[in-house]
Amino acid sequence: MIENIQKNIAVIGTGGWGKNLVRNFHEIGALKAISDSNKENLKKIKDKYGIKEAYTNYQDILSDKTIKAVVISSPAATHYEITKAALLSGKDAFVEKPLALNINEAEELINTADSNNRVLMVDHLLQYHPAVNKLKQLIDSGSLGKLQYIYSNRLNIGKLRSEENILWSFAPHDISVILGFVEKEPISVKVFGEAYLQDRIYDTTITDLSFSDRLKAHIFVSWLHPYKEQKLVVIGSKAMAVFNDLEPEEKLVLYPHKVEWIHQVPIAAIAEKEVVDIDKKEPLREACLHFLNCIETRQKPKTDGKEALRVLKVLQKAQEYLDKE
Repeated sequence: MIENIQKNIAVIGTGGWGKNLVRNFHEIGALKAISDSNKENLKKIKDKYGIKEAYTNYQDILSDKTIKAVVISSPAATHYEITKAALLSGKDAFVEKPLALNINEAEELINTADSNNRVLMVDHLLQYHPAVNKLKQLIDSGSLGKLQYIYSNRLNIGKLRSEENILWSFAPHDISVILGFVEKEPISVKVFGEAYLQDRIYDTTITDLSFSDRLKAHIFVSWLHPYKEQKLVVIGSKAMAVFNDLEPEEKLVLYPHKVEWIHQVPIAAIAEKEVVDIDKKEPLREACLHFLNCIETRQKPKTDGKEALRVLKVLQKAQEYLDKE
């Protein structure tokens, strides 16, 4: 719980996802300033929320001593540069994924945050989703039994990008969740995909992760798909769970199906589905509140730099596999 919300947060990058971050920190009452190199975006957001302090140069925010933390939602290629500058200026940082585009830069940002006693948090949004948190509780309690197989589909038509491929754009959230569920690193990372619209900018990929104890996972992402789908399925030895983020009411459903052996023949025993009650909270709002709480208490965020580094290592292995194709 945040004891005293102060208006000392600035958002750098107000287009795309940035406008949602602006909305949340404004509604919480913590937003002080915004920055965007695009004057049109800047004016639109400034006028919409009545923000007095709006800059085209983010350095103006970093030099403002009254601003205690920055939220970085600029293009991915700029994350390292802006985050490092923010940390060195004495500000806590909340960074849109990915933290950086390579492991060396991410490790440097983690070390910079630690040596300067700064909070560094990455917006792996699904980690703050009530359904994902509940599913993690079910896994940890043994309700699903031994984990056997996990898969996720994150599919849509658009938004098409030219600065990053679908793997880096869509998959980080799912990688973060899966690593959080299994609490170990994959021993093998393989990826299959294709670039149809732009040379070497993959439009669709399927990432195959192999863990110890024969646990497998795959992540299917695409922005060339006829309809939107955001679904995560977890198969355990006792039960199966489906998280469907597009389902308005039944977002998390448990299927306690069993396999019975009759005369040495496996027979599926189908059970009724069980809808799991979850809190109806906006994941981004929960992430923003968590960041503010970490600023106040100086605790490590749930999705800190080290968690982001684990995700980045999987992404980099996946990209290296694609580059060999």
